[in-house]
Amino acid sequence: MKRLLLGAAALLGLATPAAAEKVVVTADRMVDVLTGKVVESPAVFIGDDGRITGIADARLVRWSSDVRHIALSGTLLPGLIDMHVHLDSPADIGGYRGLEFTDSFFGMTAVRNARDMLDAGFTTVRNVGSSNRNDIGLKQAIDNGYAVGPRIVPAGYALGATGGHCDSTFLPPSLEKAKKEEGVGDGVEELRYQVRRQRKFGAEVIKVCATGGVFSRNTEPGQQQLSETELRAIADEAHQWGLRVAAHAHGASGIKAAIRAGIDTIEHVSLVDDEGIRLCKERKQPCWFSMDIYNTDYTQAEGKKNGILEDNLRKDREVAQIQRDNFRKSHRAGVRMVFGTDAGVMPHGLAGRQFATMVQYGMTPLEAIQAATRNGAEALGREGDVGAIAVGRYGDLVAVGGDPLRDPTVLASPLAVVKGGVLVKAPAAPR
Repeated sequence: MKRLLLGAAALLGLATPAAAEKVVVTADRMVDVLTGKVVESPAVFIGDDGRITGIADARLVRWSSDVRHIALSGTLLPGLIDMHVHLDSPADIGGYRGLEFTDSFFGMTAVRNARDMLDAGFTTVRNVGSSNRNDIGLKQAIDNGYAVGPRIVPAGYALGATGGHCDSTFLPPSLEKAKKEEGVGDGVEELRYQVRRQRKFGAEVIKVCATGGVFSRNTEPGQQQLSETELRAIADEAHQWGLRVAAHAHGASGIKAAIRAGIDTIEHVSLVDDEGIRLCKERKQPCWFSMDIYNTDYTQAEGKKNGILEDNLRKDREVAQIQRDNFRKSHRAGVRMVFGTDAGVMPHGLAGRQFATMVQYGMTPLEAIQAATRNGAEALGREGDVGAIAVGRYGDLVAVGGDPLRDPTVLASPLAVVKGGVLVKAPAAPR
């Protein structure tokens, strides 16, 4: 009988459980994001190291009593990946309201924000810029068991030009520091140094601001703020150290300069033109767009109440629909795309709402899910760790109700979340 069951599992193309399993997770069905297929009655076996050791048909296998069974309902997905978050940025504190709090306050808020993202199904996040290296400290706290949250790929301080989007632009000269803000550099050598400095203190990705932004002061989204030469120096230096680079770039000229400079992911991409789309699609080195097309719904509804200045809300309104239309155009053209929300501009727990917006603007539900799983893992260079339910990868799993391939709104409210074989969000008890 055992040989018969193992043979049946093999015929289904599923791996059979090995002897060292610690946990088995079952559900009604599973989405294989690598093939696009739906697998009925999956049993995902996870070892002591938190990695998947086998995937089988739960109807055909049995496991010993010392294997802990996590029985979930609904559809099982890989843990989700948000490629653009700011964990130390509480969305309800905007504009000058941040001056009401001491510096360390924002690092404290990151703990809850990280938990909110995990509960929303995001078991991996890329934090593209923080104050006081709060993202690096939080990663260390989570990895050492002092906090609960997703796997964090931290950037430390974002890099930018003096007076640009990644500089401090809200204070008068009398309140400015005598020296440049951390991460700010002018010219090739200063920016190369900043890449080395961020890596030295724990950055695993380099974030750079190539253009002006929406929520900074005295900058416009379309302004290019670093030259292509400076951007290339940042990319070359980071790649030499084995790091990838994300470029905040709203304006068309800055987007194209970042693509030509070899930067890996282009963030926001609001005002991209046809040439920029073509450059990203045709570049031999993989180029990815990360477009945060949901958060305007929140910022326009709640921004004024939260203290966001009218000039910032004006810029937000001006780029919102253009960015969404360019998302549709870029996807239609075949540009590689990842899932990034800019959580922190909106509450972190709302990140899953972006899936429905991505479908509204041209993706299929499967493509939107793949952007937040398979594609994110590839853009991070972490295909062996995250982004799919596959042997050898971490046992990071999300269960959602209904069928996410038909109704992407179910992705906004997961029933349960497993990280490394540990149930970190349990299904709600029936009333």
